[in-house]
Amino acid sequence: MNVQLWGTRGSLATPGEFTKRYGGDTSCVEITDSSGAVLVLDAGTGIRALGQELPPDLRRIDILLTHLHMDHIQGLAFFSALFNPQIETHIWGPRSTTLTLRERITRYVSPPLFPVHLREVAPDLQIHEIPGREFEIGTFHVCSELICHPNPTLGYRIEHGSAAVTYMPDHEPALGLTGGYVSGDWTSGYRLAQETDLLIHDAQYSRQEYVTHVGWGHSSIEDTFAFAELAGAAQLVPFHHDPSHSDADLDELILRTVDKLSPSFTVTPGIAGTRIQIGQTREPDG
Repeated sequence: MNVQLWGTRGSLATPGEFTKRYGGDTSCVEITDSSGAVLVLDAGTGIRALGQELPPDLRRIDILLTHLHMDHIQGLAFFSALFNPQIETHIWGPRSTTLTLRERITRYVSPPLFPVHLREVAPDLQIHEIPGREFEIGTFHVCSELICHPNPTLGYRIEHGSAAVTYMPDHEPALGLTGGYVSGDWTSGYRLAQETDLLIHDAQYSRQEYVTHVGWGHSSIEDTFAFAELAGAAQLVPFHHDPSHSDADLDELILRTVDKLSPSFTVTPGIAGTRIQIGQTREPDG
């Protein structure tokens, strides 16, 4: 699998001089296989640039939404594949507490929030509700589970052959804990992340910032590192950067945490444009 980060910012798109290296676009990750099949994880503002780089012979694309907060769907109406009748587009995700997934997306892509209706933009759009389901998309096996974040939110595990990528951009597995994680069985998202090759995970706050944001559905970077250790992840991408964190802030936060915790896994900063290839089978311990 080939993974590319198109949007890594959380909560609010934040373009500007001090965020241009890590990127100012909100959550969007692309996964492709050797056949050219394309999965898109979330439709934040980063999906617009992704759409401009799609291969001209692409005939199907699948978008997996973790949840329906604005920073994860705001780029959807600007995604070129929706306007291309040659591309069969599928959207997968959870419903809200009061409306179906189609109703929520339709409400966003319609006046007064958008100048035209969804049915005019993408009359053949396929929408699938998937809380807690496992399913196949081409050569990909997808596992989804509800995880700890306000409103129904899914985490995903994407498997292809022996390789696995886990995506949880908005997640607070440490909520309610007074110490470290007790065990995997009692930790939100553990099954999705267990022994994954690549974990893309919420790391929005510093330890000090998290104290005043408990219950908001996001993680301190130290809790994220501890979660990756608990799960036995091989590689971690800290993700969903706070809009107030500059490139320099993020460099310092990640380096300080690595120096403090000396993780057993590889840490790859969540920088927009980063490409990661996953597919080597890990050697068993011992």
